[in-house]
Amino acid sequence: MLPVTLRSERVLLEVPTRADTVAITEGCQDPEVVRWTTIPTPYRPQDANAFVDALVGPGWASDREYTWAIRRPGSTWLDGVVSWRTERRDLGFWLAPSARGRGLVHEAVSLVVDWAFDRGAPDVSWECYVGNTASAAVARRAGFAYTGTGDADIPSRDGGPTPAWKGLLRADGVPASDLPWPTESYGAGRPEAGHAGSLGP
Repeated sequence: MLPVTLRSERVLLEVPTRADTVAITEGCQDPEVVRWTTIPTPYRPQDANAFVDALVGPGWASDREYTWAIRRPGSTWLDGVVSWRTERRDLGFWLAPSARGRGLVHEAVSLVVDWAFDRGAPDVSWECYVGNTASAAVARRAGFAYTGTGDADIPSRDGGPTPAWKGLLRADGVPASDLPWPTESYGAGRPEAGHAGSLGP
């Protein structure tokens, strides 16, 4: 598939390019992005280029993973990344520190979920490593039902199993679960950073 641009009044989602190398590299220096994802560390400009060349382009071409840059309308600066993988129909995202607290990830997630449903996806899944209360807050606000805690589909950086909170949002609007969200998933309301599904190389 050719890359698709999604937009609302608050965000513009379009394919990341090598012109975003500086922004991607800067965003991936953030300790919270490093903590909750499996991006390389230290993260270098060549890692950002590999992300664009080896993951973004081929992902769209193969219909395996659709990745968007999160931008604010009227700006060319990449504030973060959101992606949707077709095999597990799962979301991933990260947002740079300077862009947090504005609801940009929520808006981006809503656009991507609606797009996936319009393409016929019966549901969209989400997970984050246990403790990532910012990602859990985004998922709750987007309407995901908590479906339990289990090993993350994406292992930790060292390759070992990592417990994850998991959620599901169904296209038909029927709640996927009646389980309550874990009390510890509410945390102290930290701004959104990223989660295990928001990787990059």
